[in-house]
Amino acid sequence: MSLRSTSDPQDDTALDSRQEGGPTAARMLVGAELRRLRRLAGISREAACEAIRASDSKISRLELGRTGFKQRDVADLLSLYGVTDEAERQALLELARQASAPGWWHRYDDAVPAWYEPYIGLEQAASVIRVYEVQFIPDLLQTPDYTRAFVRLREPEASGERIERRVDLWRGRQEIFHRPRPPHLWVVIDETALRRPVGGRAVMRAQIRQLIETAALPHVTVQVLPFSIGGHAATTGPITYLRFSEAELLDVVFLLQLSSAVYLDKSAHTECYRDVLDRLVIQAEQATETAPLLRRILDEL
Repeated sequence: MSLRSTSDPQDDTALDSRQEGGPTAARMLVGAELRRLRRLAGISREAACEAIRASDSKISRLELGRTGFKQRDVADLLSLYGVTDEAERQALLELARQASAPGWWHRYDDAVPAWYEPYIGLEQAASVIRVYEVQFIPDLLQTPDYTRAFVRLREPEASGERIERRVDLWRGRQEIFHRPRPPHLWVVIDETALRRPVGGRAVMRAQIRQLIETAALPHVTVQVLPFSIGGHAATTGPITYLRFSEAELLDVVFLLQLSSAVYLDKSAHTECYRDVLDRLVIQAEQATETAPLLRRILDEL
């Protein structure tokens, strides 16, 4: 990964990609570069801790992109790692400054729990988003009315204002499809989710129609896992798998639970879930059959 300059078109494209991903992408890139530089210099995490007067856990969070950066800390670490080239230092310091800015989704922190916000940042930064959903339509494919019904099911005490804030946030997340370089969304939806009339018949019909339209986009792949296959590979529930355009960034698996979530980035874990998703893709109907199948379901609603 080079952060030295943005003087040629390829570097400009890389910078644009990082900016599209927001502060989460920048934070992960800075962390990955600091980890690379530390290892290249042969410096332990303990020595890095002493240089910025921090704990070992803070260095770990910085290198994983889990927290923002102080300019002084980054400058001190670069000096410790022997980075003296001024252009390289300034490029990384500028990216660290971008990484510490709040993402657009932070203004909706009243609409989602704190443990969910990191996922939105990761989603906005991803170049590939793979999803398996068994009970409901995936967030990025929901209509506003479906989202309203979905929130009422999960949070029966939610106020009308909170529900509308959630709808606005979901719309904002779906804007990734309109970027110059949108991520590839690859979804496998269990037939259960398509036949469960969340919000009633009219809401579900509108949702199916939108699915047909969205599945036709070149950067969206939708497959249906039919009842007829019987048992399948995903025995633990919904899965979201995120991959990033920078090779230095680790894949992340997000597992949503009832009142919390699990984030996995160790390769031993992510490879297991990637294997499950690969098997689901084989078991599901081919993407070319999605629109005809959805039209049949629409006719039956």
